[in-house]
Amino acid sequence: MTSQILKGMKKDIILAGVGGQGILSIATVIGEAALQEGLYLKQAEVHGMSQRGGDVQSNLRLSSEPIMSDLIAKGGADLIISLEPMEALRYVEYLKPDGWIVTSCVPFLNIPNYPELEEVLARIKAHKNHVLLDVEVLAKEAGAPAQAANMVLLGAAIPMLGIDHDKMTAGVARVFARKGEAIVNTNLAAVEAGYNYAISVR
Repeated sequence: MTSQILKGMKKDIILAGVGGQGILSIATVIGEAALQEGLYLKQAEVHGMSQRGGDVQSNLRLSSEPIMSDLIAKGGADLIISLEPMEALRYVEYLKPDGWIVTSCVPFLNIPNYPELEEVLARIKAHKNHVLLDVEVLAKEAGAPAQAANMVLLGAAIPMLGIDHDKMTAGVARVFARKGEAIVNTNLAAVEAGYNYAISVR
């Protein structure tokens, strides 16, 4: 049963990045926490999940009411969560005027004509609601490996997701439990690093 605090809750999220960065793990954790809250969930994976280095994008829709479509309309997204800054910009037209962009500031140079990074970051900063962060540096500072950078990004997005922080970290623990306590703790540390950073810059 949906908890009282989440009645009327609706979040449309675009997850973006490059194949191999761990976008699916972010979606899995958010979905786990949402289901524990009794929310409805629909997800559409749009671009080459299996293609390492290729662009990856997924629509993730959460609601306290039944969801008809798994796709987000242009101008309908509450949040873009991206592990790559140019990939965040690729989906800006889907963002609501008051929506948030939470993205890594470090480019993945997988194309020969990648635009000037300063220009990419300036366009992101032009949006009123944004959090730019170096997920790999924050992961390292938290004692986590670079592979946990996606969990840093997830942590930075928690304040905008509308799901309680403790419910999200419990979701992380459940998703990674089969890999052992050390991996769980590493990922939780990465989440906290991203969360604390986002809180400090909002």
